[in-house]
Amino acid sequence: MKAKAAVVSEKEADFKIQEVELAPITDREVLIKIKATGLCHTDLAVKDGMLPTNYPVVLGHEGSGIVEEVGSAVEGLKKGDHVVLSYGSCGTCRTCLEGKPAYCVDFEGLNFTNKRLRSKEHIYKKPAELHGVFFQQSSFGTYAIASDRNVVKIKKDVPLELMGPLGCGIQTGAGAVMNTINPNPGTSIAVFGTGSVGLSAVMAAKNAGCSVIIAVDINPDRLELAKELGATHTINSKEVDEVPEAIKEIIKGGVSNAVECSGVAEVANQAYNSLFNTGTLAIVGAPPGGTDYAFDANSWILSGISIRGVVEGDSIVPVYIPRLVELYCQGRFPFDKLVTYYDFENINEAVRDMEEGKVIKPILRM
Repeated sequence: MKAKAAVVSEKEADFKIQEVELAPITDREVLIKIKATGLCHTDLAVKDGMLPTNYPVVLGHEGSGIVEEVGSAVEGLKKGDHVVLSYGSCGTCRTCLEGKPAYCVDFEGLNFTNKRLRSKEHIYKKPAELHGVFFQQSSFGTYAIASDRNVVKIKKDVPLELMGPLGCGIQTGAGAVMNTINPNPGTSIAVFGTGSVGLSAVMAAKNAGCSVIIAVDINPDRLELAKELGATHTINSKEVDEVPEAIKEIIKGGVSNAVECSGVAEVANQAYNSLFNTGTLAIVGAPPGGTDYAFDANSWILSGISIRGVVEGDSIVPVYIPRLVELYCQGRFPFDKLVTYYDFENINEAVRDMEEGKVIKPILRM
């Protein structure tokens, strides 16, 4: 199968679209004709060498498309199905067996360093040196091969080109609220960072019935959008000296829960210090490697605060992604308001616009 793919040849290189040739699928794999794929900050961090991979590589991990071929042992999928692609997991380690695949012991290999699940063969026949199992999909291409573990069938009456970001960024923010924190209705929450992950957390908090939803960011336009999507209050941290104190003026003592989406150590401390006793801090933002977060031990112990790292929104993707699709169909999760579309050939323009903060969630149309 010949295809076009956006290749990163080395650290910090631009994407270059070139022709590739895919290897045959194995019995537990699926060949997908990619219709569109989201562009995520993780793609950019890997491209720039802040997160691991092996170059040259085809990135992309928010793909949506149509099943072209299924392996002989694949169940529940057939040619013509509409699907969303998500993250990879082995299915056999202890955390996978416990229903926590986002914490698979082989997560780095299967998602960042192009380890093909159940096969040692390269995904590309030509060029042979090209790596392409990023998040078990490498969806920056017109065709992709995925494992049956990370392909999620969705219904056909939703816009397929929109659905890809549910596989990572959108489910990460929403799941941090719905799956990890699971707040009681009527409780309070603060979301730090209002990119696609943070705004998804805001929408999830509204769906969960939180009565106070505080969005914190430095971008006034995104804070306005946060209000439209469900935030009851916003704080521009560029204009406020002490964010925790500003939050405690809104709700006495602090919020019940907080989600940190920026990956900035200072912001993580603000989120921690904004919590009421026994609150939960879900840390979603991924800082550069080697970043230390520090919290005063006595205040942590005596307050009973819980701090949770969250990967992929603690999502079991065949269950959670269809739920988000249903919420979208009901008008309760309008994540289409975060999206700007680009032609696949304009991938480098989409990268620049995303890095400059001009757009929230770019989607590349094949």
